Amino acid sequence: MSLSPITEHKSPRHALAQADSGWRLTLRRVSILFKSRVVSLLVLAAVGGLFLGARGWPGVGPLALIVVAGGLAASGAAGLNEYIERGADALMGRTRRRPLVSGQVQARWVLWVGIAMVLVPVLATLPFNPALSFWLAAGAIIYVGIYTVWLKPRTLLNIVIGGAAGSAAVMSGGAAGGAWRDPAVIALALLVFLWTPSHFWSLAILYREDYAKARFPMLPVKTTTRRSAYWVLLHTGAAGLVALLMALFPQLGWVYVVPVGLATADMLVRNVRLLSQPTPRHARALFISSNLYLMVVLLAVCLGTLVRSQWPGL
Repeated sequence: MSLSPITEHKSPRHALAQADSGWRLTLRRVSILFKSRVVSLLVLAAVGGLFLGARGWPGVGPLALIVVAGGLAASGAAGLNEYIERGADALMGRTRRRPLVSGQVQARWVLWVGIAMVLVPVLATLPFNPALSFWLAAGAIIYVGIYTVWLKPRTLLNIVIGGAAGSAAVMSGGAAGGAWRDPAVIALALLVFLWTPSHFWSLAILYREDYAKARFPMLPVKTTTRRSAYWVLLHTGAAGLVALLMALFPQLGWVYVVPVGLATADMLVRNVRLLSQPTPRHARALFISSNLYLMVVLLAVCLGTLVRSQWPGL
């Protein structure tokens, strides 16, 4: 059988390009499957809780512990979420190309890998830090069992209660430093809890038809877009109020207040725009900015505690 010239004479550069493309594709599939963007924000929330509890630099050991343990547990829970929702994902334009839906990854593999990724850090930390083990397990149980399996298909309050999974990430960070009972850590957990509905409801406004096709009773599916925007504004205002009140804690200072104050004002302005004109464009802008808002708050928490620990006057 004769071969085409292209098949016969593959250059080393072409072979390397194919290998590079294969690795990129694999990494992309893994990133989607285990929701690396969401997980990175959850890990940052845990790091924020760690810095608050430590009231400054927590040390390399606790920081590495929460990044590895928290990242594994959150990634495993995300994989289990996609395993459970693969049927619904096939109905939604936003998610129908995910690896499990398209058959690029075996569902059984995701199930067992997801379970292992949750159990390994939970069981590994149990002997020497039971509080951390508890909060890691709590985050996974809330997200997978309570939110994904129970609430999301049944009630429009799904993400309101499901937001506690993000709060558990903050508490796990506090637990990694032995200070999960610190009022500042609890306040940050409350902030994440209040922020979560405004974040996901703005996404649900944008993909309202998709959620309706999948029969998920998200708030924007069950009521008007304008009324949904009112509820988004309510939660944004509550989260912003908690964020500003956190400046009263002694481990935070002006390095925290200034960026968080500006970011909160920006979020409220974007909410008002959505309320006055509840269009997909404004919903998308609010969804993207809500990610940036939480990132600004968490980075300001870390930087503020570091600066305040070295220069108390700031």
